[in-house]
Amino acid sequence: MTATEATGHAIGRGGRRASAGWPRLANLPFVAPMAILVLLFFDLPLLLAFGWSIRDHKTHEFTLENYQEFFTSRIYIQIIWRTFFIAGIVTLSCAALAYPLAYWMSRLSPRRQLIAICCVVVPFWVSILVRTYAWIVVLGNGGIVNRSLQGFGLTERPVSFLYNEFGVTLGMVNVLLPFLVLPLYAAMLKFDMRLSQVAATLGAKDATIFWRVFFPVTFPALAAGMVLVFILSLGFFITPAILGGGKVPMVANAMDLMINRFSRWEMAAVVSVMLLAFTLTFYAFYQWLRART
Repeated sequence: MTATEATGHAIGRGGRRASAGWPRLANLPFVAPMAILVLLFFDLPLLLAFGWSIRDHKTHEFTLENYQEFFTSRIYIQIIWRTFFIAGIVTLSCAALAYPLAYWMSRLSPRRQLIAICCVVVPFWVSILVRTYAWIVVLGNGGIVNRSLQGFGLTERPVSFLYNEFGVTLGMVNVLLPFLVLPLYAAMLKFDMRLSQVAATLGAKDATIFWRVFFPVTFPALAAGMVLVFILSLGFFITPAILGGGKVPMVANAMDLMINRFSRWEMAAVVSVMLLAFTLTFYAFYQWLRART
């Protein structure tokens, strides 16, 4: 190869590299508005909240006393524990309901599967506030359930379904159940039925095929969905506020009280930072499970 040919070849390669990198620069004006929007309305408020959490509310100087108060106060620890406890109960309840429902849906005919999916997705079109107040109509002291129980003579007084942890858990399960049903349903549709046929030819019974073949394959999707539901449960505000009646304080409700009633912005920022840290930890675990799925 002569010097002229080598120079031309190098120029050609440089031109191709430049043309390959040019679309990225050309797309920058389209990406920049969204990046600026995320920076201003998502990242900047988080940085401001972290800044408030490490400053004194009187002198506005740097301090870690807010975090010390958080870890030494029984009130904040109890609120965090209650939030994690309710989120765990909600997650387990959703898993117990979602897995059989998704399994049943995956065994239907295509037309009936479409109908079942519509029944699962339709609640997304209804406001969470409306669905939460609907539970008061159903489970209140003068609601449908209590009147039916008293009408059949099963109870003499109304049963307290609401304004306790049971009511909050029930309302949260109602909201979060589709978030677990749909991923499980999608994972079950991808299951290779030939594995079950091979196990059947080897003499395995239906129960053995389910627990030794089907369930291990779909378990990663179940675990990832449970982590997602748990993360979403940590930040619930409307459902605990309405169905809990102020008797079931969770993290979001505690932050509302600290900001609007007690004007403890610094402690509210500490709680939000700690909640964000827990959420990011579980989100990293969710991504790991999702990658395995």
